[in-house]
Amino acid sequence: MNQSPILRRSLWTGLVWTLALIPFAGEAQDRGNPHGEWRYWGADAWSTRYSPLDQINAENFEDLRLAWVWRGDNYGTETVNLTRSTPTYVDGILYTVHGDTRTVIAMDPATGETLWTFREPHTARWERSPRKNYGKGVAYDEVDGRGIIYHVTPAFFLHALDAKTGRPVEGFGGPLPLEGFPETGTVDLLEALGYPYDPYHGIHDSISTDGITNSSPPIVVNGVVVVGSSHEQGYYQFHQQDVRGDIMGFDARTGAHRWTFEVIPQSPDAYGFDTWENDAWQWVGSVSAWAPLSADPELDIVYIPTDPPTVDYFGGHHPGNNLFSTSILALNAQTGERVWHFQTVHHDIWNYDNPHAPNLVNITVDGVEIPALVQTTKQSFAYTFDRATGEPVWPIEERPVPQSDVPGEQTSPTQPFPTRPAAYEMQGLTEDDLIDFTPELRQMALDIVSQYRIGPLFNPPAIPNEEEGIRAAIHCPGANGGTNIPGGTVVDPETGILYTASIKSCSAPELLRGTDVDPTSDVDWVSIGPGGVPGPQGLPLWKPPFGRITAIDMNTGEHLWWIHNGDTPDFVLNHPLLEGVDIPNTGQRAHATKLVTRSLLISAEGRGARPLMHAIDKRTGETLGTVEMPATSNTAPMTYMHEGKQYIVVPVGGAGMPAGLAAFALP
Repeated sequence: MNQSPILRRSLWTGLVWTLALIPFAGEAQDRGNPHGEWRYWGADAWSTRYSPLDQINAENFEDLRLAWVWRGDNYGTETVNLTRSTPTYVDGILYTVHGDTRTVIAMDPATGETLWTFREPHTARWERSPRKNYGKGVAYDEVDGRGIIYHVTPAFFLHALDAKTGRPVEGFGGPLPLEGFPETGTVDLLEALGYPYDPYHGIHDSISTDGITNSSPPIVVNGVVVVGSSHEQGYYQFHQQDVRGDIMGFDARTGAHRWTFEVIPQSPDAYGFDTWENDAWQWVGSVSAWAPLSADPELDIVYIPTDPPTVDYFGGHHPGNNLFSTSILALNAQTGERVWHFQTVHHDIWNYDNPHAPNLVNITVDGVEIPALVQTTKQSFAYTFDRATGEPVWPIEERPVPQSDVPGEQTSPTQPFPTRPAAYEMQGLTEDDLIDFTPELRQMALDIVSQYRIGPLFNPPAIPNEEEGIRAAIHCPGANGGTNIPGGTVVDPETGILYTASIKSCSAPELLRGTDVDPTSDVDWVSIGPGGVPGPQGLPLWKPPFGRITAIDMNTGEHLWWIHNGDTPDFVLNHPLLEGVDIPNTGQRAHATKLVTRSLLISAEGRGARPLMHAIDKRTGETLGTVEMPATSNTAPMTYMHEGKQYIVVPVGGAGMPAGLAAFALP
């Protein structure tokens, strides 16, 4: 598709905001979320994180009061200060998951009182799961008028529960050879995956020592429950072999296995098979969909973001572009057949997994209506496609990138760069990007980077080099940089404007001989972590802003505005080396957690920042009001209308408060 002239921004923006005042009849229902509810992790099937509610608005936002607090410290030790679940609200009940066992909790949305719980019986599969406390929520659907909660656990079982009572659904799945499991209502996902396994212990150790697990809820599309998966973080893996994170579909009524999509093609006639050289398709794994999923029920397509193969930061054992790793997959929800795909990183050795659900939105570009998909990334790109065809809305160019000199590595000569929208966060690192509040700090920063190889986006990881005097290579954004799951992206379906949270962050993984890290390793080079980059005296290595929110008009691909995520953190303001220095607003070094309503962009400052929630003008980025929370925000908030009152619920924790939920409403 050729790039076309852009409409005048001022005229277009005025038209957009005029149209925003006109109700879009039936639009919410088309996205599968009735007015006032929040039925999906991302509010609706399109993962917009949008609600048309406007009882809470700019005039009364600061009148919000804490309506109730739900504490989760009885549900596991690993989640005392952290929860990753965004609740759903359906037909008068609020649902969430919490704790190491990912217990499902149904609660009264007006009081936070627990109505029922469901906890899976114990197995060794749960003990081995590396993602116990990563549960992001549940899925909901109706079968023959009956509400059903679909829940995937760390042990990799799929449960179907009656939404009103929490009891396992009759006729779904069947009995399992495990003590304590119900006779009905459960599907063993390992059986459908097809690897040799033991029902209690899981995948055989000869295939994987960590097995396979799950972190995000499934999504139900036209009677099919689509399930993703996840693995141990790739920077803790030291072996070439692992389990594939294949995508699977199950009948929403019976639990019968409908289809499997192989994320690493397994037959020579399969699309993408030739992108796995060295016969790596036979044993490499870890490609999975750990982030939430999106869907267009009218097109009957489910959209799946994927992550890199085994292991992070070195891929010499799996040369080639490696489809369908670090890609966007569009699959037919009924059959699992590939409709289209796009690989956002070829041969990913940067931990650049697509960490957020694709956002679906209808846009108008030069007078042409387009059903679009936008994938925001750690690289700080917003890849934009026609979600029906996979055709880029604006050209995406393959551009040359630096090549690796690590022995055995074979990096891709090019990577895909969108021509529009422009990148919204720092890419690559130069000396001009280094902190310069004072000459002393700048010199410290220069001394630090002299130990590393710096360069542009896709600067490849490096091994220590005594002659060059380097420990590693820095790539920016890094493992936690750009857009990531804690804050992510929201989109207003009425205006086509997208709001994404990002932070400046870089990684410098130190590659070591695999056998020096683990004597049993069969990988030439491995890292021992995501490779954070230390700055001078505990300060960031780079100039502010440290965290921001950017508004992008997806009808034109233009940035409308950006703002700091909050104010300058105390560790900067009170730093002894900055005494007497006039410090500008730097923004918090955290991913803002957000939702968007008809009248407001609502943003909490995120993990590690202040316990504040802000109301922001969607058109200008101006902060219109601020409310204090009992603890910092941990993940994306949500909103709903219950018995005539709008609530905002924020997952919170830390600073002396156990992880849980804080609900706000007007007096």
